[in-house]
Amino acid sequence: MTIKIAVFGVGLIGGSLALCFKGKPNIQVVGHCHRQDIMEQVLERGVVDTATLSLEDAALDADFIFLCVPVSLIEPYLVKLANLPLKPGCVITDVGSTKASIVTCAEKLGMREVHFIGGHPMAGSERSGVGAASSLLFENAYYVLTPSSSVDETVYGRLAEILQWTKAHIVKVDPEIHDEIVGAISHLPHIIAVALVNQVRDYNHTNPLYLQLAAGGFRDITRIASSDPVIWRDILLSNKEVLLSLLKDWNQQTSRFIGLLTEGDAEGIEQAFGTANHFRNELPERRKGAIHALYDIYIDVPDTPGVIGHIATELGIRHINLSNMQIIESREDVPGVLRLSFRQESDMERAKLHLQSLGYIVYI
Repeated sequence: MTIKIAVFGVGLIGGSLALCFKGKPNIQVVGHCHRQDIMEQVLERGVVDTATLSLEDAALDADFIFLCVPVSLIEPYLVKLANLPLKPGCVITDVGSTKASIVTCAEKLGMREVHFIGGHPMAGSERSGVGAASSLLFENAYYVLTPSSSVDETVYGRLAEILQWTKAHIVKVDPEIHDEIVGAISHLPHIIAVALVNQVRDYNHTNPLYLQLAAGGFRDITRIASSDPVIWRDILLSNKEVLLSLLKDWNQQTSRFIGLLTEGDAEGIEQAFGTANHFRNELPERRKGAIHALYDIYIDVPDTPGVIGHIATELGIRHINLSNMQIIESREDVPGVLRLSFRQESDMERAKLHLQSLGYIVYI
């Protein structure tokens, strides 16, 4: 018997999920798009078996429905689906980065013979849209599922089983606990990064040297401040209460440093750094998480014509997928530093070995 999977919103996440399912035994993948031009891109990219602009046609007889639309649209889509004659036993899930309000909305709708299980695949990319979709996006990432207490274990098992095709690590978490944890490890860091960048931006108005010297480490630690403003507006508002509490705790942390500096407490400062150092060293390495990682290597390159093109060509010939490249510094008669970024650790390792074989000095 064929399993029909409907993906609503075939972008980076939805398209990547579709690619994980497409072509698997007895699985048919249908994509729902809200615009004709997007549907044409989806079909051209080949991430689904069929695509439609009709919500009703996509949902008809679907065994699984994945809502891969922006967080602010998930609840309106649930309302629309609640008014359709869905297949009995259909499992609806989403990919939003907040869960409690969405799960509550689904419960209030009281959809009969249909089940909702919140989901949050902790994987992403600096690129967006169906053109960036990849069947490898979720591999070794955590994929959190947040079923309510009313969801039967067999229903949860059906969704967890179909998600095995993503090669992600499935984790079951209470919706409220999910929002607290993700708020602390993802949402709060985004707020801090944005606030820090805006603070330095204000200083830069009176002294442009701030911008000039902020390259390198400052740029790296504030990378997430470049995230999509509209998407993050919706995420933060949907997790408002959690974030208000976290920001109060953050104020206590900054107040503590104000006190340490005011008192000249060298031992307290050292202890704070030591405690953070110890905990950070326990964090899993090379594992996909709530904030997606980039795998970077750095190369000393001479300031000669064609060297950048030569490096890019060498990687392209060997089908090593390069995400981004940046010249950090290049002055006459002084070697520049070239940063190469990759989405996959395997690509980074292959690039490192090949470039070293060509005589380049490569740093991780």
